[in-house]
Amino acid sequence: MKQPTDIYERAILVAVCPGMQTMERTEEYLAELEFLLETAGGRCMKKVIQRLDRPDTRTYVGSGKLEEIKEYKQALEADFVIFDDELSPAQLRNLEKELECRILDRTTLILDIFAKRARTSIAKTQVELAQLQYMLPRLTRMWTHLERQRGGIGMRGPGETQIETDRRLIKEKISLLKQQLASIDKQKTLQRKNRESLVRVALVGYTNVGKSTLMNVLSKSDVFAENKLFATLDTTVRKVVIGNLPFLLTDTVGFIRKLPTQLVESFKSTLDEVVEADLLLHVVDTSHPDYEEQMASVRLTLDEIGAADKPTVVVYNKIDRLETLPTHSGEEDHIFISATERTHLEAFRDLIYNHVSTIHAIRYPYNNFLY
Repeated sequence: MKQPTDIYERAILVAVCPGMQTMERTEEYLAELEFLLETAGGRCMKKVIQRLDRPDTRTYVGSGKLEEIKEYKQALEADFVIFDDELSPAQLRNLEKELECRILDRTTLILDIFAKRARTSIAKTQVELAQLQYMLPRLTRMWTHLERQRGGIGMRGPGETQIETDRRLIKEKISLLKQQLASIDKQKTLQRKNRESLVRVALVGYTNVGKSTLMNVLSKSDVFAENKLFATLDTTVRKVVIGNLPFLLTDTVGFIRKLPTQLVESFKSTLDEVVEADLLLHVVDTSHPDYEEQMASVRLTLDEIGAADKPTVVVYNKIDRLETLPTHSGEEDHIFISATERTHLEAFRDLIYNHVSTIHAIRYPYNNFLY
């Protein structure tokens, strides 16, 4: 029985292992979902996996597995159940009815973390927009308490009216937030134009790979870094000088598998820092057992925002945790480092210097004598 001292909300994590996907890969996805849950302040009580060709359109898992989850929920006194895919409005409604508890999906959990991590007004506006866009098609499930009273006089009309009223208010709020972000985007664009005299370098990569730590090392700044997913959401720009060559270094929000489309859209002004960068430093956590798929997820997101063809250096970080170095695959330039142990950092600075000086020489041929 839960004690009053329990400070964590308890959750059961559920995933479907579809088609040709291996069970090991699905377990890795659930491990990441558990890390997301811990970042949000929850605790995993049980992980449940079902192999299906595809998730059930009604309840995501089969009826037998659903009964099993219900038994786990009661035995473990779980507060809610989290599913490792984005659920449709119908699936959410059916699962809440069957399990009689709060139902979250991967998107909801990520949005919750973003809302918790947002510090600046820009980040808060971006997260609120993403949350409302996700909520809009799922409004009806918020009014299921009225379904029990459909036979009651006067209940059906007000219920439907309330839903339509909420839908209209949310649409108006979304429109207002989009206007605010459009204004922010114009300001950001003006700021970037004012910085055009310097080459721009952006740190990109999966969440929790050490981008902020590397930012602190290179720029000697104090960017917040923590061993949690999405430790920072706000873009940080610092002027860095290597040798006698100045450039701008940007730390961006981390990517993740199945990144909600609502976040990609609402964080457009932040991701534009990546799109307009002259050089990308793709930071990789080489100690992660699934780092290659993380790299693939980052490349997919870069492709979605139109930054896949940017000059890129792959930075294999955290080599202090490895016995042997991995093999680099790809045409990009690369280097192996440890940001925390300062391993190979001088070689890394030299590599950045060479790339930045080459870009500078092409863009500003008449200023090359300065460097």
